[in-house]
Amino acid sequence: MLVAYDVNTVSENGSKRLYNLSKVCVQNGQRVQYSLFECQITETQFEKFRARLLKIVDQEHDSLRIYHLRGKREEFVETYGIERYINLEGPLIF
Repeated sequence: MLVAYDVNTVSENGSKRLYNLSKVCVQNGQRVQYSLFECQITETQFEKFRARLLKIVDQEHDSLRIYHLRGKREEFVETYGIERYINLEGPLIF
């Protein structure tokens, strides 16, 4: 799944919401762009994750998008330029 957010940091507590959304997303996925995360989590984990995000986001000022992608990442993601994704299921060789 992909999770993206846009937070109005000019509004009251906007910077705090931005930080908290980022923190929750990092705990559940990999940051692939500044406000875009790839997550491979179970349905149960997703329900808890979404609930945490919805407690943080201000729906009057911010935007949160969750894209449910089916299949393997390699089947639906094309990347050009800097690749930040690390395949945690394969061998980690640096």
